[in-house]
Amino acid sequence: MSLTDFFLRKPPEFEIFPIEPEDGRVLASLHKARFARAWSDGEFHSLLSQDTVFGFIAWQTNASGRPAGGFVLARAAAGEAEILTIGVDTRFERAGLGWRLMQAALREARMRGSQEIFLEVDEGNLAALRLYEKLGFAKVGERKAYYEQAGRRSTALVMRRDLR
Repeated sequence: MSLTDFFLRKPPEFEIFPIEPEDGRVLASLHKARFARAWSDGEFHSLLSQDTVFGFIAWQTNASGRPAGGFVLARAAAGEAEILTIGVDTRFERAGLGWRLMQAALREARMRGSQEIFLEVDEGNLAALRLYEKLGFAKVGERKAYYEQAGRRSTALVMRRDLR
């Protein structure tokens, strides 16, 4: 980075907002960049129309066009919650967005009466595993050959965290 870049470019700043049904297209675009089996805007819209589903999106506040930096989508019912999906734009990795989005989801799950929360993660996704472990999630199970990407099958780790 040049001195000019250092002094003239501000680091990205984000605010976390609840996801709105009209955010489906943006969510689908972010999801497509992160996952081999991407969800469509219609799938996001369908999920967001359910009372049990909620999520948060990080909008960049110091850039023109307010790009989305990441999102988390979750579901809460019968005292349990589940992280359905989370994705952070590769340009903003390691900027703390995943942590902030997960904190928002954990708070909302608690507010909805959930006593525990679950998620599934590819055993090879080391960055996500580190984040989830820092957030207090622990492995409680496995789903062998659950994920498929580029002809390779990998194990999903089922993780849980107490919210009480």
